[in-house]
Amino acid sequence: MTFAKYSASGNDFIIFHTFVKKDRSSLARKLCHRQEGIGADGMIVLLPHETYDFEWQFYNTDGSVAAMCGNGSRAAAHYAATEGLADDKMRFLTGAGVIKAEVNGDIVKSGLTSPVLKAKKIEKGDKEWWLVDTGVPHLVAFVDSVEVFDKKEAKELRDRFDANVNIACVDGGELYVRTYERGVEDETLACGTGMAAAFFRANMEGRTGDFITVVPKGGEKLEIAKEDGALTLKGEVRRIFEAVPEGRF
Repeated sequence: MTFAKYSASGNDFIIFHTFVKKDRSSLARKLCHRQEGIGADGMIVLLPHETYDFEWQFYNTDGSVAAMCGNGSRAAAHYAATEGLADDKMRFLTGAGVIKAEVNGDIVKSGLTSPVLKAKKIEKGDKEWWLVDTGVPHLVAFVDSVEVFDKKEAKELRDRFDANVNIACVDGGELYVRTYERGVEDETLACGTGMAAAFFRANMEGRTGDFITVVPKGGEKLEIAKEDGALTLKGEVRRIFEAVPEGRF
């Protein structure tokens, strides 16, 4: 068995496929550890499925299970196409539902489950937050600039609402987003579902049209669009390396 290390718009993942479905929370904690493991924002396990090209199990750095990860879905699609598990156009099952993806070289486009507005006008400090579910829950606030991100405030909101926390602004025709991710319990270089949640609010409020380029903290730009009411993510995916580990999973 081999595994691969992937990067997608600043998020990094460890990915492998197997026929055995079981709990791998402990393995995710070990492999995703930045100092004592490989280091990653998450671990993705691909498994066979009778109806779809495959199904996945997604684990956060702390071993917790996440229903969906936008950039993870693009990395998983690239891995599946590279390994011959699926054609360039595919459908696969996540905890949030069925995802469609298309691989064109290192550019991968994937859809998201339909966003759901859970709440708005949540007041905290000098910001007004929306709670949006784009496969996983995200709090989103628009600010004048994303240069300063209060991670203490983000942690308090994360704990209070059990959600990821994002600040965003539109500047120069681009959407800038910074995200504090649950499961990682820190800010990450990017978050696909977080950027999608920020785009959803921006689009609903008329801050942007149905397409925009998004710039996360890591600086790797991603295209987000609304197509027939659904949101799509499109950007580069990189296979960093692959390895054959000792022992068995």
